[in-house]
Amino acid sequence: MPGFFTDTAQLRRADDDEQTIETVPVTAIEPEGHARGGIVVLHESREFTPALLDLLSSLANEGWIAVAPHLFHREPDDSESEVFGENLFEDFDACFDWLTHRGVFPDCIGALGFDDAGTAAFLVATNRPIGAAVSVAARGITQPLSADAPALIEAAPSLQAPWLGLYGGDDPETPAEHVERLRDEVGKAAVAAHVVSYAGLQHRADRPDHNDEDFDADNDPSVDAQTRIFDWFDANLR
Repeated sequence: MPGFFTDTAQLRRADDDEQTIETVPVTAIEPEGHARGGIVVLHESREFTPALLDLLSSLANEGWIAVAPHLFHREPDDSESEVFGENLFEDFDACFDWLTHRGVFPDCIGALGFDDAGTAAFLVATNRPIGAAVSVAARGITQPLSADAPALIEAAPSLQAPWLGLYGGDDPETPAEHVERLRDEVGKAAVAAHVVSYAGLQHRADRPDHNDEDFDADNDPSVDAQTRIFDWFDANLR
């Protein structure tokens, strides 16, 4: 398996004064041999944690080029601001282009996002020509997260790409009754959509605790969540 490497992806807009193309730093990993497609992994971590790198590596093991933009590249190191809205979409588009320049077909590109970036992955699937999307703990279900991001229940009928949503039953940011409303709304979309709720907070495919003495890979919900993510991309990115 080839290792991780860093690169830059060109943003689609140019600087009006100097006519230079701005870029977003990315961390990526490619599978051995021919790639089946590509997954843009959106995240809100300011560091590429071991768990996140493990997830990227697992995607590559499944045959996907996994690429994660450094979403906070515009912010100073001590910034606590959230990255959302147009900046996040610009970074996604840059990664999308980065993948197509590597020969990946647009309908073989997926988006995977967590938390607010999971919301972005959902919204990407409403207006971008991608093959599939997965959101983990996507917030802003009934109330918009920002002026640039409509509530998910409002955007749901406009889904253009197959979408999978994973939620935890005890997550205060995504109350169970809101998730049920979202399940109803995505059912109105013209594409496949599926919402899965896990008990408690055991829905994080990016945070498995393999070092826990009670960890049971056959029955751990985080492993089930990761398997569902892989199966969703496998079924829809063809």
